[in-house]
Formats: sequence, structure tokens, C-alpha cells
Amino acid sequence: MSETTPTNTVLKITLDTLKIGQEARVDRVRGGRANAQRLQEMGLIAGTTIRILKFAPLGDPIEIFLRGYHLTLRREEAAFIEVTPL
Repeated sequence: MSETTPTNTVLKITLDTLKIGQEARVDRVRGGRANAQRLQEMGLIAGTTIRILKFAPLGDPIEIFLRGYHLTLRREEAAFIEVTPL
């Protein structure tokens, strides 16, 4: 009997773990209802492509580019956003 392994495994990580210059697609915004709604109102909705632009000198906040504008998030907020690297 042979074992099968998935060949199309998709790696899902959170936004705060990406590196500078890396692009990803937003899959889900977690957190409390108010927090998730606030992030979604800023344009972080499922299917949106984002790019990490830079980190502040001490690593927090994170500047990203999405939907034609720059957005700065605290690392704590970025940890609520699940993404798939592109």
C-alpha cells in the first residue's frame, strides 16, 4: 500500500512573518469583530495582494503597499492577518 502526500499544499502564514519585498494574498482577517472590521475597512480583505515595504528600526510598525496606497500596521495587528505568499 502506498501513501499519498498532497502535491498542492498551500502555506498559510501571518502578515507579520513576511520579509521586506515579499508579496502575499490576504486569506483571512482574524481577531475580535471590531478589530477585524477596522482592518477590513483599511482594505485588508480576502484576495487583496499586499507587498511588505519596510519595517521601522526596531521592527515595529510594518509598512505595506496594497490597493495603490501605503499602510502602516503594528506587528500585533499584522499577526491577525493570514496570508498566502506569492
